[in-house]
Amino acid sequence: MSINKQEVKEWVMTILTAVVLVIIIRAFILDSRIVPTPSMVPTIQCGDRLFVEKITHRFWGLERGEVIVFVPPKQSQLTDDLIKRLIGLPGDIIEIKDGTLYINNEPQEEPYLAESIQYEYGPVKVPEGKIFVLGDNRNRSYDSHEWGFADLDSVKGKALITYWPLDRLKYWK
Repeated sequence: MSINKQEVKEWVMTILTAVVLVIIIRAFILDSRIVPTPSMVPTIQCGDRLFVEKITHRFWGLERGEVIVFVPPKQSQLTDDLIKRLIGLPGDIIEIKDGTLYINNEPQEEPYLAESIQYEYGPVKVPEGKIFVLGDNRNRSYDSHEWGFADLDSVKGKALITYWPLDRLKYWK
C-alpha cells in the first residue's frame, strides 16, 4: 500500500481547518458550559450542559428574564463564570418584599420559581453600566442580593440550549 502525499496533505488541511473553526466558534460565537451548582434549580439542574451564544447581546442588548453567563464581580470573591437570571438593567429599581420581586414598583410573575422568596431586599436602583442578577433557587443562590451589582460588560453570553441530559432538552428564547 503506497501513501499518496496529496491525500495526506488534504487530510492534514481538513483537520487543521476543523480545529481552527472550532477555536473560532468557541472564542467568539458559541461555548458549552456545565452548571456546577443548584443556584438555578428548578430551571436548570446541577450538572446540566448548556450552549451559550456570545454574539446577540453585543448587538441587540439584553432583556430582563434572560439566563446569562457573566464574570462575577470582585466583591463576590468568586472566580468562575456564573449562570443567573438577569433581573435588573441600568436604571431599574429592584425590591423584594413579602416574597415578591418588584421591578420599577411592578410585581413580577415568576412561574419558574419553586418556592417563594424568604428574604427582603431593597429598594435599590441599578447604576449605569451595571446589572442585577438572581438565581432561580432564590433562597439558596449566591447572587446580587448578597454581593450587589455585576458589570454589564462582564456578560459573556446568553443561554441558548440546554442539551444534556436529553430529557431536559430546552431552547432558550
